[in-house]
Amino acid sequence: MKSKSNNTLVIGGAGYIGAHLVSQLIATGRRVTVLGRSTNPRYDLPTGVTYVEGDFSQHELLCRLLETHQEVIHLAYATVPNTSFANPLADLLQNLPPTVALFSEAAIRSVKLVLVSSGGTVYGEAVKLPICESHPTKPISPYGVTKLTLENYAYLYATTHGLKYVCVRPANAYGAGQRPFVGQGFIATAMASAMKGVPIKIFGQHGTVRDYLYVSDLAAGILSALENGHLSETYNLGSGVGLSNLNVIEACKPIMRGIGCEIQVENLPKRAFDVMTNVLDSTKLQKHTGWKSKVGFEEGLTRTCEWLMNTQK
Repeated sequence: MKSKSNNTLVIGGAGYIGAHLVSQLIATGRRVTVLGRSTNPRYDLPTGVTYVEGDFSQHELLCRLLETHQEVIHLAYATVPNTSFANPLADLLQNLPPTVALFSEAAIRSVKLVLVSSGGTVYGEAVKLPICESHPTKPISPYGVTKLTLENYAYLYATTHGLKYVCVRPANAYGAGQRPFVGQGFIATAMASAMKGVPIKIFGQHGTVRDYLYVSDLAAGILSALENGHLSETYNLGSGVGLSNLNVIEACKPIMRGIGCEIQVENLPKRAFDVMTNVLDSTKLQKHTGWKSKVGFEEGLTRTCEWLMNTQK
């Protein structure tokens, strides 16, 4: 890959997706700064990365960082879909004002920005599968409403203030390093549940249908959008394959049996804020940037299991 001399700021870069993305950014020759809220990064970051403790809602800190960076990737988000449903106003207030301020300050300094949105919630219930970027956006969770609002503000600032941005709507990341039982990450939680001998909880008879993408492929898609995405465009980032919770469990069974674990399932009532089916069409990203996924689903499951075996003891 061509070397880059850019200084790149990754907001929320110490999380699961961010740690994989930062490694790929470093490999291009970029100088990378990660802004995170914890005293120490939650995930190990590569040598050479500058870690800054703080919140991007701290306006003075944000402006100081933007002064010395040519690119910014915005990964931070304060809530997950189920917590947003419990307190929709908090979801809005914690995420919208600081992100709009980020758009404003990035536009003033002509900093290129990648907004990582949500491919799983902004569309709402699918009218046609797989979902392309022109699909209607009718989110049914506060999380999805706020994510879509952020996208609209990015477009507004591009049109009125010259913000240079690209938006990415990713599928569900999974893979080695994903921590179970944190409210997101069905695959890691399902495998860890089997290892602990507790039932895997699914909502509804078959659960929801989702598009799962191995985390390194997802990170590569974000990098492709940064380097080759067209300004003011929105890109889906997924595998194009829909799998229900039960499909995932069936795929996991032989792997779990191989380590002496049996899978149990507990069916719970459907949740009102769960989109039933989400499968993303990533054709536009592939055409504009050349991105392609590399890790097959079975290989990804095996990698995830191996990592969990070494950590869930």
